[in-house]
Amino acid sequence: MKIICIGRNYVAHALELGNEVPAEPVFFMKPETSLLKNGKPFPLPGWSKEVHHEIELVIRISRTVRKADPVVAADCYEEVGLGIDFTARDIQDQLKAKGLPWEKAKSFDHAAVLGIAWVPRYEPARAASYKFRLDINGKTVQSGDSSLMIFGFESIIAHVSKYVTLKRGDLIYTGTPAGVGPVHAGDHLEGFLDGRKLLDFYIR
Repeated sequence: MKIICIGRNYVAHALELGNEVPAEPVFFMKPETSLLKNGKPFPLPGWSKEVHHEIELVIRISRTVRKADPVVAADCYEEVGLGIDFTARDIQDQLKAKGLPWEKAKSFDHAAVLGIAWVPRYEPARAASYKFRLDINGKTVQSGDSSLMIFGFESIIAHVSKYVTLKRGDLIYTGTPAGVGPVHAGDHLEGFLDGRKLLDFYIR
């Protein structure tokens, strides 16, 4: 099982971190050991002083696909969920400044939180947008709408499958909207997709 993450997929988020808006999907991978499920608490790593939350829509691939076009890609997922792409921002900034890969800041253990439930994708696939938000300690800190993504689900699948064969069960984290920020021990994180709570866990 692969965890594929899309970066800079909302204009406002790309700009808030001082990045250019990409002309094609930017993706990287996290190992299976990054996955954190079932509402388990997220343990802050001792080697970072600034871990940021990034709430994202997640799609789960339902069949093997390679070099798909967007039409075929629309039949390669059946469910949509929520996840958090945790980022050790201080470590990432250090690595980026040196021109080095930054997997260490993204791919550490438990850095890919997955929601406790899925919702069936809307039919037809492009019929409506998915609205989602992240609350920390009862206050909304991020909110997003899939209609604002630079690259939609089908375009992402088509692009990634051009380079990497996707298999049933693979997860694609589709990018985070603006509003990323640090988490602290004791924080309570709740994520909602169209009003349904799909994320509920604590930071420790």
